[in-house]
Amino acid sequence: MRDAYHDELDALTGRLVEMTRLVRSAISRATTALLDADLQLAESVISHDEEVDRVFSEIETSIFDLMATQQPVAVDLRVVIAALRMGTDLERMGDLAEHVAKVARLRHPDSAIPPEIRSTIVEMGQIAERLVTKTGSCIASRNVDVALELEDDDDAMDKLHRRLFKVLMAPDWKYGVEPAIDVTLIGRYYERYADHAVRVARDVVYLVTGSRTPDADLV
Repeated sequence: MRDAYHDELDALTGRLVEMTRLVRSAISRATTALLDADLQLAESVISHDEEVDRVFSEIETSIFDLMATQQPVAVDLRVVIAALRMGTDLERMGDLAEHVAKVARLRHPDSAIPPEIRSTIVEMGQIAERLVTKTGSCIASRNVDVALELEDDDDAMDKLHRRLFKVLMAPDWKYGVEPAIDVTLIGRYYERYADHAVRVARDVVYLVTGSRTPDADLV
């Protein structure tokens, strides 16, 4: 009975890693759809968000069953608490990738991204992928050093986010209000995606050490 219990705890890790792969694919495809005005790709991101939700639902169900039947304590309790928090953040990352794809769909057949900021969006997409890749790695390995690296990547995302606002506020912005709103929303989606990845990494640190660092700011 206890072997099955610990197998189920271990299975939580596998499901969380699966979620990181799904949300990495989602943000990668959403970025491409956004830059290339690819409607089919945008639709695939939107429709496949259900898969992220399904895996998170499995995690929730497993956690609630474990809490009800096994009443975990000490380290095991940290595992289930951290898994629930991580799953929640990963599910939100999937939603944010879906939001990016919906902007691409809304502006099709045009691109929502003016030429002057394409390179910034490319960089934001690359950082988002790097963050979630490291997130999956530190979940699987419980490597605190890898988890702490995400703070630097998040700083890079914040700098790009500020760069977008400089372009939007510049007197030579020539694209009007609607594209400015699109770019503002898109920048926020990537910035929040990164924040959620950092929160997942901080939960890995909590899982390993029992100590918490302050949460990333989320609105």
